[in-house]
Amino acid sequence: MTLIQMQPRSANATPVHRTAADAMDTGGPQVCDCMTIEVALSVMAGARTGHLLVCDNDGLCTGLVTRAQLAAVRDSSAYTDRIQLRDIFRDRGPFTSPVTSMAEAEHAMRSRRLVALPVVDDQGSALGVLALTG
Repeated sequence: MTLIQMQPRSANATPVHRTAADAMDTGGPQVCDCMTIEVALSVMAGARTGHLLVCDNDGLCTGLVTRAQLAAVRDSSAYTDRIQLRDIFRDRGPFTSPVTSMAEAEHAMRSRRLVALPVVDDQGSALGVLALTG
């Protein structure tokens, strides 16, 4: 697996230390943590994505949720149609900064077995997502 390259490289470009901001995808959907599991799964299907950035009522990123996580909650014996995304997050994060090097971000993702990682600014607002491919 490697980090997705979201910006084209010029053949004449000199090697530079790329950061999370250089590689993140900024086009993914962000949803409120008050959304129910079923609605989140519908949004995910409509957006044709495997993850959603989840934000609180103040617009701060609380984390990222995957289709597999939502399906596991929906398929559990404790599931009700009233469960909201905020109910499945125990802690905020993990996150990375836009100035984190791609090497550091990739290492953190591999060591935590993450397929995607939110990129947030100093105030905690979501800027995008880093995702591993292949």
